[in-house]
Amino acid sequence: MSRMHDPEATKQAMYRVVEEMYDKMVKGEPPTMTLPVRTKKNIQFDEKLGVYKYGKRSSIRNATDLGSAKQLLRALHVIEFIDEMIDSGKSSTLREMYYISEAWGYGKFNTQNESNNLAEDLEIVTRCLREDFKLRPEEDGARMIGNLTLREKNRRGDWMTINARDDVGDSGYGVPYNVESEKLELMEHDIDFIMAIETGGMFDRLVENGFDENHRCGLVHLKGQPARSTRRIIKRMNEEWNVPVVVFLDGDPWSFRIFASIAYGAIKTAHISEYLATPTASYLGITSDDILAYDLPADDLSSKDIEALKAELTDPRFADPDWQEQINMMLDLGKKAEQQSLAKYGLDYVTDTYLPEKLAEMGL
Repeated sequence: MSRMHDPEATKQAMYRVVEEMYDKMVKGEPPTMTLPVRTKKNIQFDEKLGVYKYGKRSSIRNATDLGSAKQLLRALHVIEFIDEMIDSGKSSTLREMYYISEAWGYGKFNTQNESNNLAEDLEIVTRCLREDFKLRPEEDGARMIGNLTLREKNRRGDWMTINARDDVGDSGYGVPYNVESEKLELMEHDIDFIMAIETGGMFDRLVENGFDENHRCGLVHLKGQPARSTRRIIKRMNEEWNVPVVVFLDGDPWSFRIFASIAYGAIKTAHISEYLATPTASYLGITSDDILAYDLPADDLSSKDIEALKAELTDPRFADPDWQEQINMMLDLGKKAEQQSLAKYGLDYVTDTYLPEKLAEMGL
């Protein structure tokens, strides 16, 4: 599945936003932009797609107050900026766009978060992607290692064939920000599953111990909350290669949310959940019951941890009885544990004992 638009289609989609504002003004009415409510209360499960999407609740942004008027002015500046980039064949980081807005007078952004959110707003109303706008994130994509062969187009327009095991060092293959087929092709593989891993330390431990070769898998370092390109390439490999995905994270409420973003869709990007989420992904660990079963060193839950867990109990992405059980168990225990707490039993315990046992339970 691809949602990329060609440059002309992207421009036409942006012009429709401008036309809506213009049509209102020539009628003597304040210009408006209608957006879905972007909170967990307005996400619902899409049975057909198997992911969580925004529901029907919407909000109208109009120029009847100063704050909303500034937002609409910023939207027009951003559309003009994107139009110029498309025409010139250039691209920009989200951070650069934030600084460029210094020249926009009343339309300048006060914070980077404001500019990031407006880029997402325009994705929603135009049904285009950030990549269509030629906007790049600051964060890097994932690192991957395993017997996976890819073709990537370099900046000179030449295609390079790369095996993510034989043609890379121990740090693996660095995933670019654009992983669509016009930039990255998935060629072939010799793996049985993909394992997505939260922390760099655990990723490096598995690489050093040869886990990818011994267990015929591809390893993906999520780098905490995964970038969009990371979630997208996981989905592509899952769908195009028909390989299962398991997710190995810390045992805490924030890691539960990382899994939710991979499997069900993130609240901030619910407008493109079907493009980013992998509904068949499975949570491998660390689970709440792992803390007891493996007698793991654990830390007390902080007040913020407890607040986050209680919020997850009402999050529709965690409505499944198994998730409710895990969240309630963590609240009852009052404990959380890191992946690397498994080193209590030695550096090789995670690859020799814990992961083989957990994977066997999953039939892998």
